[in-house]
Amino acid sequence: MSPSHTIQITLPDGQVHSCGPQTTVAELLPGRSAPNGLPYLAALVNNDICSLSFPLQVNSAVQFLTLADPHGEYVYRRSLSFLIAKAVRDLVPECEFAVEHSIGDGYYCTFSQCAPGGLSGELLQRIDGHLRELVRRDIALVRRKIGFVEACQMLEGARQTDKLNLLRYRNPPRIVMFCCEEFSDIGYGVLTQSTGVLNHFKLLPYAQGLVLLFPQWCAGGVKFAPFFKQPHLQKIFVEHKQWGRNLDITCIADLNQTVAEQRLPSVIHLCEVLQEKKLGQIADHIASAKTRPKFVLIAGPSSSGKTTFSKRLEIHLRVNGLKAVRLEVDNYFKNRDHTPSDGNGGHDFEHIDAVDLEMFNAHLLALEAGEEVAIPTFNFAQGLKEFRGNRLKLANGQIVILEGIHCLNPRLTQHVAEAHKFKIYISALTQLTLDNNNRISTTDLRLLRRIVRDHRSRGSSALHTLQMWRSVRRGEQQWIFPYQKEADAAFNSAFDYEPAVLKTYARPLLSEVKPSDPEYVDARRLLGFLELVNSASAEAVPPTSLLREFIGGSAFE
Repeated sequence: MSPSHTIQITLPDGQVHSCGPQTTVAELLPGRSAPNGLPYLAALVNNDICSLSFPLQVNSAVQFLTLADPHGEYVYRRSLSFLIAKAVRDLVPECEFAVEHSIGDGYYCTFSQCAPGGLSGELLQRIDGHLRELVRRDIALVRRKIGFVEACQMLEGARQTDKLNLLRYRNPPRIVMFCCEEFSDIGYGVLTQSTGVLNHFKLLPYAQGLVLLFPQWCAGGVKFAPFFKQPHLQKIFVEHKQWGRNLDITCIADLNQTVAEQRLPSVIHLCEVLQEKKLGQIADHIASAKTRPKFVLIAGPSSSGKTTFSKRLEIHLRVNGLKAVRLEVDNYFKNRDHTPSDGNGGHDFEHIDAVDLEMFNAHLLALEAGEEVAIPTFNFAQGLKEFRGNRLKLANGQIVILEGIHCLNPRLTQHVAEAHKFKIYISALTQLTLDNNNRISTTDLRLLRRIVRDHRSRGSSALHTLQMWRSVRRGEQQWIFPYQKEADAAFNSAFDYEPAVLKTYARPLLSEVKPSDPEYVDARRLLGFLELVNSASAEAVPPTSLLREFIGGSAFE
């Protein structure tokens, strides 16, 4: 490359800058902060997320990221998780610290030496104070590429066996590491350039550890959403983590070893039996209730497996001597011309007022009273409710199973007595982690499920699913997650083995997303995760498995 060679950098406002190769992203920043006052955290370079220290080498479109951008929020969370791991290592180096799972707008973190009553207030204050001191000092977070052997020696010397084990089935010539003073970690994603921009966080004592709360950007500035305890979900995570210990699978390194040693079929059978047992316990709970519910309402986010779960629950209720019938909420959509607007000239089909609540509640009350009702069928092509002669009358003691995103929202069944309802929240809540400091996003696992299912059942590309995912997530945040606390029971549909099986289906689909697509950054993140996982065949997955709803071959289709 000649010394006079220049590259063209296009910014979001259309301005084009000429600069020399190896110019870093940071050199193009218009200042330390964006017009909204938020500091710059990272950048999208040709739709791939990069640090501000990234050297530009080709003509590039560059977009600077702050906390107001979802990709900037991702960088902020990764960086703050890295920093709290350093803070704990500085204060209590003998303690095994782990970032476990998301809860509300934060991450639940545990300590190996936590007292039975929970984290002491004194230690929590020390961690909080040290974390704020690290932010105040604005220490550099240095990204380094080092040789594989050197990386293994570094991890072994730091007694980070959880990270060392993850390299057992990988052999790249160089490993990306992030360093902050004497603390280092494997780089699974982009971090901020320094600690000074990570000044918004809260630490709350919770269960056997703490919750690291992250900020939200709103029009009025940086805020923290109220934190609510979620005992149902916390119990699921604790039980599932213990189950993982029983299986000797608590992280991706353990799963990889299970696949490599050809022990996965037996793990699949054990996971399926556990899920069947949990489903049976919910059915037993319903059957043994003093006031037997007349309506079982099932809600959960996209790709949590609501459809298969409801069909299997129907069978378990039958085993308990209870007959049940499934009623699809989607058939009660309002006609298209009465659907709420999304504010952009389109329709908001995820709004609760997209459902004909008046007709729906009238039909539920009529069924409860032993009357026969004419059930509509929604014609999605025409956007109209149609009555095709389908009628329903409940037999004595028969239960109605309702499944949909609004089923835990009290408005959906506002005219039905609470004593007649049993509400279930279902989601895929993995207990697996990459290592102690790096969690696996349960949202990303659901996204992988949906990419595989949409391609199989609808012929949709991974790009199309990624394009609509942000809208799906907005609907979940507004219409599902706020009502988790309404549930009488919760069900975890995640399998410890599923990343290995999903990889086989998802990887080629994600590889079709190209750098010219804005969704390339999401495809790269998912492929980066799958790269760490040993793939496995789905041959041992039974046809009754909830995972079959996504990969195909379900006995319930």
